[in-house]
Amino acid sequence: MIPSQDPQSSTSESGRKSSRALLFSLLLVPSLALTTVSAFAQDSVPVVTGVPRVDKLLSQMTVDEKMALIRGASEPSATNQGQAGYLTGVPRLGIPSIRMSDGPPGVLTRNPSMAETATMGVAATFSVKDAEQNGEVIAREAKSLGIDVVLEPFINIDRDITFERGYNTEGEDPVLTGVIGASLIQGIQSQGVMSQAKHYVAYDTDGSNVFVDQQALHEIYIAPFIDAVQAGVSSIMCSYNKVNGTQACGNPDMLVKILHDEVGFKGFVTSDWGAVHAANYINNGLDMEMPGPGPKDSPLAGMMYSFFTTEEPKSEPPPKFNTALLAGFLGGTLPEEPKPKPFNFGTIGAMRDAHTNFWNLRKEGKLDDATITRAAGRVLYEIDKFGYLDHPTPGQAGPKEPPVHAVEANAAVIQKTAEDAAVLLKNEDHVLPLKSSETVALIGPGAGQTVSIGTAGERSIGWPWRQIGTVQAIAKVAPEIQVTYAVEDDMTGTPIPASQWTSEDGKPGLQQMTKDGVKSTDAILDFTTKAGTALPANSAMTWDGKLNVPTTGSYWIYLQLLGAAGSIEIDGKRVAGANGMRGGVHGDTVLGGKDGLMPTTDGLDNLRTAVELTAGQHAVKVTIEGDTSNHPAQVRLAWVTPEQRKANHDAAIAAAKAAKTAVVFVWSRGKTDFVLPGNGKDYDQDKLIEEIAAVNPNTVVVLNVSQPIAMPWLSKVKGVLQMWWPGDEGGWATANILAGKTSPAGRLPFTWAKRLEDYPATNPKYPERSSKGVGGKTTFSEGVNVGYRWFDKEKIAPEFPFGFGLSYTTFAYANLKTEPAAEGGIVVEFDVKNTGPVASDEVPQIYLGRPEHKFPGEFPEHALVAFDRIHLDPGESKRVSITVPLRRLQFWSTEASKWTTATGPRAVLVGSSSRSLDLATSIDIR
Repeated sequence: MIPSQDPQSSTSESGRKSSRALLFSLLLVPSLALTTVSAFAQDSVPVVTGVPRVDKLLSQMTVDEKMALIRGASEPSATNQGQAGYLTGVPRLGIPSIRMSDGPPGVLTRNPSMAETATMGVAATFSVKDAEQNGEVIAREAKSLGIDVVLEPFINIDRDITFERGYNTEGEDPVLTGVIGASLIQGIQSQGVMSQAKHYVAYDTDGSNVFVDQQALHEIYIAPFIDAVQAGVSSIMCSYNKVNGTQACGNPDMLVKILHDEVGFKGFVTSDWGAVHAANYINNGLDMEMPGPGPKDSPLAGMMYSFFTTEEPKSEPPPKFNTALLAGFLGGTLPEEPKPKPFNFGTIGAMRDAHTNFWNLRKEGKLDDATITRAAGRVLYEIDKFGYLDHPTPGQAGPKEPPVHAVEANAAVIQKTAEDAAVLLKNEDHVLPLKSSETVALIGPGAGQTVSIGTAGERSIGWPWRQIGTVQAIAKVAPEIQVTYAVEDDMTGTPIPASQWTSEDGKPGLQQMTKDGVKSTDAILDFTTKAGTALPANSAMTWDGKLNVPTTGSYWIYLQLLGAAGSIEIDGKRVAGANGMRGGVHGDTVLGGKDGLMPTTDGLDNLRTAVELTAGQHAVKVTIEGDTSNHPAQVRLAWVTPEQRKANHDAAIAAAKAAKTAVVFVWSRGKTDFVLPGNGKDYDQDKLIEEIAAVNPNTVVVLNVSQPIAMPWLSKVKGVLQMWWPGDEGGWATANILAGKTSPAGRLPFTWAKRLEDYPATNPKYPERSSKGVGGKTTFSEGVNVGYRWFDKEKIAPEFPFGFGLSYTTFAYANLKTEPAAEGGIVVEFDVKNTGPVASDEVPQIYLGRPEHKFPGEFPEHALVAFDRIHLDPGESKRVSITVPLRRLQFWSTEASKWTTATGPRAVLVGSSSRSLDLATSIDIR
């Protein structure tokens, strides 16, 4: 646990009188003189944080040394871990350097680390314990990789399911988000690692100019950050967007008035990377600029301009930013996906050519050193609080000192979380769990491998060697079930054979040329550990050849890499590539699974693209160069031809037809809007499900998605199991749920609509709510009616309500009782009984109805105020007692500018989802 940091107390010499005082007075004079001088020196140290040790260090620091605590820098290459951010510290005074790594979830550096269950899955557990244990896993991974600050949890609201980052949230409800986020923070920080909650605030849309009323701002969007502060979070990251007309990272209303003054936050505020637009943000509540200037050869050099510097700004314009260099980080479109929406770089500060920094402000008297000291003090206070002054995080560096991971302890948490997150959406005729007496066809690439992370972005990539598929796992956990497997969509493919290549000199194969100009011929491009042909570390070479295409059609081309960056050109056009973001952030190596849905079956990064090719020869050029991992370079060029795709599809349908039960695995990477990926031409997951259901009446769909999708096939299948992106151990978790070794008890952290238009942010009647907005403004005009609250207000029937989830057993609720709590909240008690044959968890949820009396504010029909997760054996009954804290009985009064208790009668409702509330009573709140 983090020790408290109470200021040291002093003992007054005047209180120590004895009969021997006179005898020893001469001896005491020198000592007393020294004590007086020492006390005077101590008193002369300006009080900045109230912690004497920290304040003394601040008094000894120069302005430039204080700057080293509030502006990002580039870590020396000898120790750099490819992490997101770095502070140099002040070695002269024993203040250590600080590394910051991306998430959530997990830890992203150049070294692959274990992949946890996706954030939406953690929220679906509705479990404080699961969230806290996931925080502990994150912290253990951080410490093993030499990381001091993890940039998580992501506690924005899943307000708009088309938001590019919505999948990273913990759902649509502020109470669920706040509780899960606070538990993650407590788990992380209990291990002595700083947590940084993000993104403050209203970063809940792709729109960059957000307007939201004060009641909704406080009750929906700020509320989870209040929980984070109460959990003791070390730091908070401000967001890219504007809030009510002012950039979030330079918004004094958000940072000073609300976060520091109202909420009482004592930690430091860090900018999102490139979210600083002006030097004076430090006067408005921002403490730290990230990532700082960065190395000059970084692909981000033209994008990131540093405002937090005391150096006189240069007159020449910053280098022009080439967005193409981000291709290796943002990844490409998979053959199954539509083209992505363009990324909005306009929110990133260095896109502004503003040559004003601290040097200018100090010269003009607009920035005093006390402000810099205050910001540095907030950072140093947390460094001291977490013990880094005494025990800096070891600087793990390179293959000579490989990380030591708590593999088994972490894996156990990841697997349990994935199982606890599983949401059973449909189970007609008890099609699940699978029966030992029947044959089962598992269909889809997500059955043979695990869709561990869905999409890479800013999270840990995971360990491909642990990502056992459900096919292999079910053979271990339930060998009595007879399983067949059909991949249907082969995501690894086969190396393009030698018979399809002609080198430039007319001979079979491809011409290889090293960086030294040495040429040779290779029959195929398959230099991998699996083939026993991996290349030396830091290899740099090209291959050129003519690809002999037998028939016209859509060819799926796969460039597969590990330990090397690379790209492929066909007929002079770049069609795929990965650069590892060398010199950048977010991990600077090419890791298995970074750019595709999954790594190859032998663990390589998998850059897959569809290319229309006519019959005949096509010029192909492949280029690689070693990344910063210093690992053997692996490269393979594979494909799946149109003919092979048809054969794979036909085999899947045949397998489904021959089996008693067909289980089809489908997926999304979170980059589609309410649809399963399918290019509408030669691959369609919705159509696949319907085709399988047409030949097998006992069809079950396993979803590896993190946002709701349309289900045109729902009435045609008997079972639907939502497994999210379950992390490295997801294959085991899925097998246990399907085989009935574990009863599903996860609950939806969002409302699953029937139509995209049913959501408040995507209803075409309200264009101002969309990311595009009206007149360049996105207005959250739905107010507090976000998610299920909107569906209740508008009386819209969802496909599945918030908090919904089936089980392999049944439960009954009874005997509801409420009474006032000691500190102003209420205590809610009720009985829950397992009335079925299977041991299982249950998630009772408490909702509070709108006040009967009128108050000057907006109130939903009912809102979640508390929940719990309990375990019950068959026939077992438990008395559940949950305390609802006072703040959840309150609303934000815009008139009074404070939290106000809505007194009088209010309904208290208890049940298993927002639309299954079996118990109801009324309480008079005073």
